[in-house]
Amino acid sequence: MRKNIVAGNWKMNKNHPEAKELMEKLLEYKKGHSTNCEVYIAPPAVYLSEAKNIFANKEILVFSQEISAHSSGAYTGEISAEMLASLKVEGSIIGHSERRKYFGETDEIISEKIKIALENGLIPIYCNGETLEERKENRHLQVIQQQTETALFQLSAEQIQKVIIAYEPVWAIGTGETATPEQAQEIHAHIRGLIAQKYGENVANEISILYGGSVKPSNAKEIFSQPDVDGGLIGGAALNVENFSAIIEAFN
Repeated sequence: MRKNIVAGNWKMNKNHPEAKELMEKLLEYKKGHSTNCEVYIAPPAVYLSEAKNIFANKEILVFSQEISAHSSGAYTGEISAEMLASLKVEGSIIGHSERRKYFGETDEIISEKIKIALENGLIPIYCNGETLEERKENRHLQVIQQQTETALFQLSAEQIQKVIIAYEPVWAIGTGETATPEQAQEIHAHIRGLIAQKYGENVANEISILYGGSVKPSNAKEIFSQPDVDGGLIGGAALNVENFSAIIEAFN
């Protein structure tokens, strides 16, 4: 079902005392404020169990930053979908551009990860986005189409409605550059249109599509006000309670 969502991707940040303090502050904030969106966090894997304990009543939903394409076996350092499900983690970020860039993940690998997440009852947050070179060459719509079709179009209509999509232009991640609201809306509408062509408009209108890329309190409201933007996948601003809560309140 289509929802407004603000999700925080902590990436590889915060030592244990810092992470615990941030989660406790987020819990205090969430208990004291009614919000018009669902709030998710994706802390480093070593903190997932503690996060589930802190947010025992699901005030904030807990996601992993990564998931293995393999169900089990001799894959040192990997985290399986079954392991995450056994912790009652809600889902996982899949296909983030940093995983594509630094760890060589392809759309085909990402497709397998999405399928194994769904098979284990986990919610995938599927990330896509074009590079600066691809946008300058006016290939951004083509790139997004290829990524979306390869990663998602093997799913059934029922399955794809359980996926959250996050459009993250690579050129806007951690750079301070942000897509204009109009640029974000163009791609979000494009993604929704691709899904509508494959699965029908009713299915497309049930899927939440988030924007990620240097979202901050000063631009969140304008970006989230676009008709096909259903929230944000937040990086740096998610590491500070004041900034993250201000982005959440962009929906109020």
